[in-house]
Amino acid sequence: MVGGESTEGSEGPVSEGRAFKVAVQRTRGVSFDLGDGSFALEREALDPIGAEIVQIDASSSDEFIEGAKDADAIIARGRRIHSGIIAALERCIVIGCGSVGTDTVDVPAATKAGIVVTNVPDVFIEEVADHAVMLLLAAARRLNVMDQLVRSGRFAEGRPTFVDIPRLLGQTLGLISFGNVAVAVARRATPFGFRILAYDPYVSELKMTAAGVEPVGFGELLERSDFVSLHSPLNEETHHLMGAEQFAKMKRTAVFVNTGRGPCVDEAALCEALRNGEIAGAALDVLEVEPPAEDNPLLELDNVILTPHVASATARMMPETRRRLGRELATTLAGRWPRSCVNPQVLPRVDLERWQPYPMERGPNR
Repeated sequence: MVGGESTEGSEGPVSEGRAFKVAVQRTRGVSFDLGDGSFALEREALDPIGAEIVQIDASSSDEFIEGAKDADAIIARGRRIHSGIIAALERCIVIGCGSVGTDTVDVPAATKAGIVVTNVPDVFIEEVADHAVMLLLAAARRLNVMDQLVRSGRFAEGRPTFVDIPRLLGQTLGLISFGNVAVAVARRATPFGFRILAYDPYVSELKMTAAGVEPVGFGELLERSDFVSLHSPLNEETHHLMGAEQFAKMKRTAVFVNTGRGPCVDEAALCEALRNGEIAGAALDVLEVEPPAEDNPLLELDNVILTPHVASATARMMPETRRRLGRELATTLAGRWPRSCVNPQVLPRVDLERWQPYPMERGPNR
């Protein structure tokens, strides 16, 4: 069944007096709206411009289209906004993602349709960087193995494990992609005495060297690094960016860390590399399929540390990302460029006013 529910709690369609309709998939059993159905945090910015959030109770794409086709904006939450949905939107100006990643939206289809896609690229950068460095240190010091030795009464076996493991000082950390998180990771890693390399064909060498990071090619990074930390977004170019060929280039003593996107890694190839000793270990916050299947071989490997996609999770994360999502939608609906546009090539084609100063270090100016 398709139905609109206004944020005031009525069961009828969106009110006739609204200025803008913002559609979102109703998601059962998931507390996206903090449990009260009000979307109060998004509405802090949307209410002043007369925008009303309408939850679409849809079990299929066709049902979602029926309820959302006349929306001025879409919140990409609870349903992937694919090309079929985008093609059916009659008046949509903007699709908002409450995350850094935008793989819940077919961005090329939105771009072709002239629809702005926004994200939240800078709200929880520090938290993800903290988690990435935590995983790196935990893997370096074999934290999961040490914990199990103590718990199983094998206390004396801990120290001999490190006979062949070097100290961190002087080792090399390689960062794949040098966006906001990687910059923050480099800042944290420097005091540990790492040499830091970075590969990113879309970031200038001047930005890397200003951060004390050596710009290198992808292959060179893999060959030289003792720790490889992946921070790439997920798109056609980065899907399975790390596969059998890439793991084969890494040192046998190297550790792979991923706090980016799970599908950027060919997980079968990673498992094979870990089993065969092509690399020493891995520390992962993201997986190809989440949650992992019970028979996922990564769950059985003691040279792997896993966390459940929580790198960004803190008390601040959910409220602030939702406020920012609301602000991005409100800014665009009010006729101005959003702060964070992931398809900036659309902006010259739409009737929106550019208001940001030059330069801006994010969004359409990046």
